[in-house]
Amino acid sequence: MTLNPRAYAIETARQKLELHPLYLDTETTGTDRSSEIIEICIIDHEGASVFQSLVKPVAMIPPQMTQIHGITNEMVKNAPPWYKVWPEIEIILNSQAIGIYNAEFDLRMFQQTHAKFRIPWRPAQLSNSFCIMRLYAQYYGEWDPMRGSYRWQSLDSAGKQLKIPLRNTHRALDDTLLARQVLHAIARTEIPE
Repeated sequence: MTLNPRAYAIETARQKLELHPLYLDTETTGTDRSSEIIEICIIDHEGASVFQSLVKPVAMIPPQMTQIHGITNEMVKNAPPWYKVWPEIEIILNSQAIGIYNAEFDLRMFQQTHAKFRIPWRPAQLSNSFCIMRLYAQYYGEWDPMRGSYRWQSLDSAGKQLKIPLRNTHRALDDTLLARQVLHAIARTEIPE
């Protein structure tokens, strides 16, 4: 039996949940090619925090980004730099599947932050990650004919569309918890006959 795209997304979400994935989110100094990670959170399958830390960046946090996530230069002044937090993160992430809302962005931020601290980047380090945003786009089913793919929905929109009572605060812990709930909500949906 061939599943329609929404049913396929539901089945994929169920399969991902069977892996008891971790969930990861980062906050950054921006979205461009020079941006870097300033906060990271990893939670487990049950929603408990496994790792959470602010990260002292090389560059200053622009005021427009502080307006989005609320992280100030003062807050990260005494935080550990990326080269000190990465070894612990690497051990955690090598252990199991990792659900990330907008994985492409976070993986690019990992690579860019590694480059800032001259840490060799090996893409295989996060090869066990999967993108909850892409899965939700297929589940939601709004086709974008210009791109020839399903239209991506922001984490905030996904939460509202699924009536999840968690806010998207643009802080790493809250966003990992919301991403986890999005995956669970997709998986709980009945597959139509």
